[in-house]
Amino acid sequence: MEFLSKNLADTAVIAKEILRRISETPHPYAAVLALHGELGAGKTAFVQALAKHLGVKEHITSPTFIIMKNYPPPLSPLNAKRFTLLVHIDAYRLTSGKELLALSFRELLADPEHLICIEWAEHAAAALPHDSLRIDFEFISETTRRISTQ
Repeated sequence: MEFLSKNLADTAVIAKEILRRISETPHPYAAVLALHGELGAGKTAFVQALAKHLGVKEHITSPTFIIMKNYPPPLSPLNAKRFTLLVHIDAYRLTSGKELLALSFRELLADPEHLICIEWAEHAAAALPHDSLRIDFEFISETTRRISTQ
């Protein structure tokens, strides 16, 4: 799937569609979104939109220095699958998947009610499940981003 986003409202619509899609796909473990793209391409804005659709009230920022933040979404009609935890990881400062595993990643991954979003996923690729949903964020122009899934 490929989308164009010209603003945050577009990104929110795209996030809602991707959330709907992953909610309809049963997993024996957590749903993992591997986010790829340059600095400022929209990865954090996408996670913010996902969190809002899940009903998370907290302000979401990229956990660049703390690496990982967890947000328990409330019971909400927008949270169709009933994800019990949104895990937001910024792997920019990681050098390998082993460092991700040191953050109890296996335990987080084991729960099918977790939604894990990993910015800069390429920095920890060896630790990610083979069926993680890769989402690429690409600059098209100063105001337009291409968001595509694989």
